[in-house]
Formats: sequence, C-alpha cells, structure tokens
Amino acid sequence: MTTWQLQEAKQRFSEVVRRAHDEGPQIVTRHGEDVAVVLDMAEYRQLKGKDPDFKDFLLSGPDLSELDLVRSKGLPREIDLGDGW
Repeated sequence: MTTWQLQEAKQRFSEVVRRAHDEGPQIVTRHGEDVAVVLDMAEYRQLKGKDPDFKDFLLSGPDLSELDLVRSKGLPREIDLGDGW
C-alpha cells in the first residue's frame, strides 16, 4: 500500500484514484497519522457486502417467540381528570 500525505493526495488525487484501482488501497495521512483509505470500488463493494432487503432485515431480528405478550384481563386503572370533567 502506498501512503500519501493529505496535501499531496489532494494535489495528485487523480493519481491516487488510479493507483487505488491498479495497485490496491492508498493510505492518506495527516500529521503522520493514518486518516483515510482510498479503495477501488470493486474492493469496497466486496468489503461492504450485500445490503439485505427489508424482508431479510426483519427476519434477522431477535427471536420474539420467547416474550410473554399476554395482555392483562383486569380492568383499566382509574384516572382522575379533575373537577372540569
């Protein structure tokens, strides 16, 4: 992987993108610290994976069959609405 200082990466962005496509990820640093990676789109898509559709999203949730969802048969509580009611 090639490392680019931020200022140089900004000045040579087209080359950074070309190298990401041809050679692999390009690291961008600021003040000596890694702050970003420029990836080829195919590599990004592989890392990201497929987005689940809505049905898959719902089915991936927790198992709710063990929850106690029985409603109380008792009367509702009384509410004092004050003198105006």
